[in-house]
Amino acid sequence: MITPYKDNKSGKKEQVAQMFNNIARRYDFLNHFLSLGIDKIWRKKAIRCLNGISPNPVILDVASGTGDLAIAALKLNPKKIIGIDISEQMLNVGIKKIRTRGYQDVIELKTGDSENLEFSNDLFDGITVAFGVRNFENLNKGVSEMYRVLKPGGKTVILEFSKPRVFPVKQIYNFYFKVILPVLGKIISKDTSAYTYLPESVNQFPKRELFIKELEKVGFKDCTFKSLSFGIACIYSAIK
Repeated sequence: MITPYKDNKSGKKEQVAQMFNNIARRYDFLNHFLSLGIDKIWRKKAIRCLNGISPNPVILDVASGTGDLAIAALKLNPKKIIGIDISEQMLNVGIKKIRTRGYQDVIELKTGDSENLEFSNDLFDGITVAFGVRNFENLNKGVSEMYRVLKPGGKTVILEFSKPRVFPVKQIYNFYFKVILPVLGKIISKDTSAYTYLPESVNQFPKRELFIKELEKVGFKDCTFKSLSFGIACIYSAIK
């Protein structure tokens, strides 16, 4: 199992929380800077996949972090968006952002474990995750929990990094992701491991077709994926 801090004997979940707490202050800047702003476009495309799920839907944003995807989901005119994350520092940044923009009546961010969701069955019209599922300690348990709290007929949309398969994008991506990104991430975030863990975790994450099988395994139907930016990221959609 890939973990952020190789010499740390705590579990992956605890290490991921520690890592995001360490980089929370610079996370938004790094996201936009290292992706050249493309991550904003990806989030908008992911939210468009939820169009028509329900009038005024209730949405759960898993691994919400600083709340960027939850904010993007306001386009759906939701009744309520609840974002959960294990990193308190990331949530603190998100809560401040949401209050500054006046979204606090619709978006609520709170501490929560993605693999042990404290919600009743069949509660949410839609579930979103951006760049979070590869950080699950137990992938099957995480997607099972998402399935449990989603209403029948509800939709899950997952935005996650992927690995390009075509020349020369694959070669350029690998060089940037494994050589350039860790150096820049270390300099800016001051965390020596976070942006080394990122390419390692992407490399370990199941290939697109295999992740679709993971979703189907817990009961999801109509599972599909759509490649973004020549395969650098993917949007996965699934129905309960």
